[in-house]
Formats: sequence, structure tokens, C-alpha cells
Amino acid sequence: MTEGRGVIHDLKHDERFAEYTRDPHTPFIERDPVSTEVDVAILGAGMSGVVAGAKLREAGLRRIMLIDKAGGIGGTWYWNRYPGVMCDVESYIYMPMLEEMNYVPSTRYAFGDEIRRHLDAIATKYGLVDEALFHTGVETSEWDERSSRWVLRTDRGDEVRAGYLVLAPGILNLMKLPVIPGMERFEGKAFHTARWDYGYTGGAPDDPRLTKLGDKVVGVVGVGASGIQAVPPLAEWAKHVYVFQRTPSAIGVRGNRPTDDDFVDHLRPGWQKERMENFSATMIGRSADRDMVDDGWTWHTARLNNPPIEPGMDPADIARMVEQLDFQVMEEHRRRIDEVVADPEVAEKLKPYYRYGCKRPCFHDEYLAAFNNPNVTLVDCPGGVTEMTPHGAVANGTEYELDCIVLATGFEAELTPFPRRAGHTIVGRDGITMEEKWKDGVVSLHGMTTHGFPNMFIMPAPGQQAVTTHNFTHLMVLGADHIAATVAMLEARGVKVFDVTEEAEQAWTDVILSTWRDNSSFMAACTPSRLNFEGDPSKLNPRSGAYGGGYGDFFGFQNVLKEWRESGEFPGWELVGDDRS
Repeated sequence: MTEGRGVIHDLKHDERFAEYTRDPHTPFIERDPVSTEVDVAILGAGMSGVVAGAKLREAGLRRIMLIDKAGGIGGTWYWNRYPGVMCDVESYIYMPMLEEMNYVPSTRYAFGDEIRRHLDAIATKYGLVDEALFHTGVETSEWDERSSRWVLRTDRGDEVRAGYLVLAPGILNLMKLPVIPGMERFEGKAFHTARWDYGYTGGAPDDPRLTKLGDKVVGVVGVGASGIQAVPPLAEWAKHVYVFQRTPSAIGVRGNRPTDDDFVDHLRPGWQKERMENFSATMIGRSADRDMVDDGWTWHTARLNNPPIEPGMDPADIARMVEQLDFQVMEEHRRRIDEVVADPEVAEKLKPYYRYGCKRPCFHDEYLAAFNNPNVTLVDCPGGVTEMTPHGAVANGTEYELDCIVLATGFEAELTPFPRRAGHTIVGRDGITMEEKWKDGVVSLHGMTTHGFPNMFIMPAPGQQAVTTHNFTHLMVLGADHIAATVAMLEARGVKVFDVTEEAEQAWTDVILSTWRDNSSFMAACTPSRLNFEGDPSKLNPRSGAYGGGYGDFFGFQNVLKEWRESGEFPGWELVGDDRS
């Protein structure tokens, strides 16, 4: 078990709950071990890994191998196939490489099946599927000094030798399974939303008709993004649904709609990049001619992140003004609940009572209305589900008889330390591991390379000395472009090995530390969530900050990477085999 609020199971080592992690989507196929050499090994076949692979293919790399524990392409979108799953960042900026694929999403916020198919189409177009190793877990990645190669060994006996190693585990890759006494005694069906069992419920990722639930009583544990998306289709098909709510979410208007027929008529080359940059600029308070996305993120989050500070305002004035803005935003959310939910008592329990920045906001158009259905019961239980019995779940001292329990408990937080997200032992020069190297916090150059781990790139992510973005795809594309362009330069120069100097990574770490903004006092006053380490913000490490402080300066970071490449000298790196030396 790993420590946290309520404690969660360590699914890597606890065989009692192995059933929760099995792949329900793709049959496991036995194969012989693979022994091969590739130009690039990419750990992770989700969005980050696929886009990195596509960009590296465009840069001229021939042998690129994706490796993933999943049975196919998609990462989070491979696993999350529960009914109602969709992105909550506009699909025109969230789904990557739309222009390269000549594709426009069917709706403003695409459903998961469309996103997964799009990622699969990218991987297919760029020839990343045939050589990929699926249902394969890497156990060790070790730098071999003699051959200047990374040697990867897997749980299926494979040995892959790679000139470059790209680590792309994603930020939501560790399924969170809460420790609830009696879980193993429940005699009904239980599964996590990231392993939805359509064999039990009926329907499919592209078929929302959950026809097998007509005589079933279902309990949903959790009301974060996955919970609120799954409840409406369950409410439509199940005999009864109990929604176990520990903390109510702030749920804004989603406003989803089909893409207008004339949407493409207004597009010009570079449209997606322009739209991504417009959103990122709005979210960090940069001036823009207009708000292209114009949704709940830019109405509320951007407004609170970038309050209108007037000359002469002291810190107390600013704090008071931000508090008032926050109250206004939350009152909007609470008024919406009163307008939508018919039962005043249920409405009151659904109202978020904390500040907007305390939890990741949610957006949905049907969740609140689902509580007007007579077959949906809200169980408001601040202490959570305290026990599972053979026939149901206990909350607030009451047992609820259930046929099925859906654990909508999400994933471990974005700020989960990178070595844990990587999920295996990474061994660099002189036998040092990434876990040892970063045991006291991140130390890197640009959050993407680190001393003692030659020819290795890490895709940029929150908590990793890069920047944090509300549209993670934008940062991911930036990282993939940077890695591909850098590798192309290395190949053109005949460089065999690169490594970061200790001086360069310390200088970058000092830059990160110099702009660290300590918001632990704010987060300590919040209800426990993944944003404040379940109520213990003291775990925030200044070395895990972002370039520019706070969420980070995306455009400043982008310029740093661009100038670093354009220098042509790989500043802060030591090179071996440079044709120009």
C-alpha cells in the first residue's frame, strides 16, 4: 500500500487486486521474446509517446519502438473507455496533430473512442504500430557504456538495445484504487472506470446502451471527472444508481455540441497551433485579441489565475479582491445547481463549499440533471465508503445493497514523482538510478534531460521543471518537437553520446527555485484532493516547480528551448563523436 488520504493499494505488488488491472479490451497473446536493436525506444504508447514517435519519424529516424503495458495505442484513452468519457479541454486544441492528419473532431469536446481512434490513426500513419511491443512492461532500462546504448529488459523476456531512450509515461497512468476494508469480500461485480467491463454492463465504447443493467443496482464511488461522466449513462440504463460523494465537485457548463459544418471553411494553415497558443496565452494572462476557445476554463480559471491588479494595490488588497472573485465564481456554480436540481436537499449536498482553485474543476451538461431521476440517489458521505460487505457498501453507517460497484477514483496525481510514474528501474552511468538521482527532488536541464543518463529524454510534464498547462497536449507537442529537432541535429553532426553537465542542470534548477511560489498555505486550507497531496501540501517540493513560477511561463519556456536549439552548440551538454570537433 502507498500512503495517502484513505490509503491506496500498490497495484504493482498486491496480487489480491490484480483483477482490477487486467486488460478487458484486448486479449493477451503469447509471443516469443524479442531481441533487437532500434534507433529510439519510447516507453509509453499514449498521446505523448505517439506524438514523440511521429515527430521523430518526420525527423528521419527509422527504427522507433513503442513499448506499453496496454494492449494497444492510446495511454489514458486506451484504458478509459467508460460510458460518457470525453475530454474537458476543447478537442480542437486537445487532440494532437489535427492538421497533419487532415482531421477535424466531430464535437467540440470529443468522446474517448474518437480520441483513441485518432491516436491510433497517427501511430498507423507514422508506422509506429507494427514494431511496437504491447502488453509489455519494461523492468529495467540500463545505460551500457561500452556500446553507448540503452538496454531495456521486459517482463516478457525481451532485450531491446536503443540509441536513444524517450520516457513518455504520461501524467495519469497509475490507477488509484482506494483501500476499503472488505473489498475482497464483495460478491457482486466491481471494477475501476479505467477497466470498464462492457461484458457485464452491455454496450461498448461506441455504443452507450448499457442493456445488461436493467435489473442491476449500481454504486459509483467518486465524483471527480470520471464519476460525473459515467453517472448519466448509468442513470439511463441501470435499475438504480447510488452515487457516493465524499466531496462535491465544482461542475461548470460544458456546452458540448457537434462541430459546425462550416468550421473548416474558416481554417488556415497553422490554425491548430494558433488556437493552442491563444488558449495558453489566455490561461496565463497574456493579452490576446480575442478568446478563441471561450469556455469555462477561460471564463473562470483564467480569470482567477490572473486577477486585475491595479497600481497601488497592496498584498492585502489583492488577496481580498481574489477572494471576492473566487466567491463570485463559486456562487455561479451553486446557483446553477439550484436551477437544475429539483430537490432542494439534494441540491444543497451537491454544492461545492471550498475555493475554486482547491480542486480541479469539472464540466458537464447532464450530471446534475441525473439527480432528478427517481432511480438516482446521492449518498453524501464526507468520510467516504468505509466498508464493503458481501452484498454492498457501507457509508455513514448505512449498508447499501449493490449488484455492482464502479470505482471512479481516478489516477494518482500529476505531481506523482517521475520515477514512480516511469514504473521501472532506470539505471544511468556508474549504476545510479533515477530514483536515487531525484530522491530529494528534480534536478534537470529544461525538465527533459538529467546528468548521468546519456541519450535519454523525458517528456515534459507538471512537477518536472518545465511548465504546467491546462491543455497538456500543447506542452506535449512542444516537447516532442524539441526532442525530434534535437535528435535530428545530433544525427546530422554524428554525435554518438550526449550527457548534461552537472553545472548546467544545477543552473537550471536554480532558475526554477528562484521563481518558486509557495502556495502551501492556500492549499492547506482546501479540502483534501490530488492537488494538495490529499491535504498535506507540505509535500510540495520547490525543485518540482515550473519555469517562470506558478503554472509557468509557457511562451518563455518555448523560447528557451528554441534559442537553445538555434545556438547549434548544445549548451550545457557534453558530446562524444561530434563530427565538428
